[in-house]
Amino acid sequence: MATFRYTALRLTGERVVGELAGASEQAVIAELESRQLTPVSVEARKTGSRRKRGVSARKLGTSYKQIADLLRAGVPLLRALKLLANRRTSPRLAEAFRELAEAVEQGEDMADAMAERPELFSRVHVAMVRAGEKGGFLEDVLDRLGQLVLAQAELRSKIIGNLIYPTVLVAFGGVVLWAIFAFFVPRVAGLFQQIPGELPALTKIVLGVSAAVGSYGLITIAVVVALILGVWRLARRAEVKHALAVFRTRVPVLGPLTRSLAASRFCRMLGTLLGNNVPMLASLDIARQAAGNILLEEAIAKATESVRGGETLAPHLAESGLFSDDVIEMILVGESANNLDEVLVSIADTIDHQIERLLSGVVRLIEPVLLLLIACVVVVVAMGLILPMVKLSSAA
Repeated sequence: MATFRYTALRLTGERVVGELAGASEQAVIAELESRQLTPVSVEARKTGSRRKRGVSARKLGTSYKQIADLLRAGVPLLRALKLLANRRTSPRLAEAFRELAEAVEQGEDMADAMAERPELFSRVHVAMVRAGEKGGFLEDVLDRLGQLVLAQAELRSKIIGNLIYPTVLVAFGGVVLWAIFAFFVPRVAGLFQQIPGELPALTKIVLGVSAAVGSYGLITIAVVVALILGVWRLARRAEVKHALAVFRTRVPVLGPLTRSLAASRFCRMLGTLLGNNVPMLASLDIARQAAGNILLEEAIAKATESVRGGETLAPHLAESGLFSDDVIEMILVGESANNLDEVLVSIADTIDHQIERLLSGVVRLIEPVLLLLIACVVVVVAMGLILPMVKLSSAA
């Protein structure tokens, strides 16, 4: 089935622009007429693949806030979009807003135009903007959306910043160990041929690793790549993904961090959506698709069914094990007091501070552990090389 872009008129004379999938142009026209819409134009949408190019989250969040400021100052939406389209500091983002301006100028809603560019604007952004357009408070929505995007970008930058030093340390340690096994051990290994009898088991292991890294390096790389591909394909299976998700949430050190990240993302996203008048069920569905955690997705799906049946949200979230007791209690209070959106955003802020402390603790723990592991490997190599010398001197 092809996708057709249409322009139609309602019975009230209001112009509607959108897209429909259909077997043919006539089928789309019939569908529009069944919706009491009068087709003005129906064109097949080009199926050429759109080049997916992302933009900086910080720049996108700042752009949302700039549009909100312009709207509050009385600047029309179309003019605000064109102003952002003329910026030269971010050509990709300028191109995106230029496309949005063209769509709005043709009568299309901003949310619908954003939905056509999922590589730039997620479902969360589209849903919030659509609610703002329908409710007449688009400037408030864009301001909150900018805050959401900037908060997520700030958290992501903190995580990456805290992981830079451990990553450098791992890379440096790997280079040192590779140099030891590839260059130092082979030079010493020739001396062992003069030693009578069988070499110690530890020495054989060290020499074997040295041969794998040095003489058979290409074969070793091929085997490692094959193993990585095999593990990657295995990890794509649903049952394996679920088991890995459970492991990540329960393992020491990494588990609390994983649970906190999932809870923070969910609370901030759902709270922001609810605060912008997106219906609860629609907000839960969007939050589930953007959760990024299988266990959280399952919990949200169960919670959605309970909410649809008139029950509260908190009990099914508690069953996931991703939310602490105090967070669940706060959600219960928020549901009772009918200010769940504010409570969820407040919870997300609190969890983000906890995540920052957790990251600092994990990084402080990773550094000595990595240094200890590197030292242990060096000691094992030294022992493997010294044992034959001791055996030779005792035999003499």
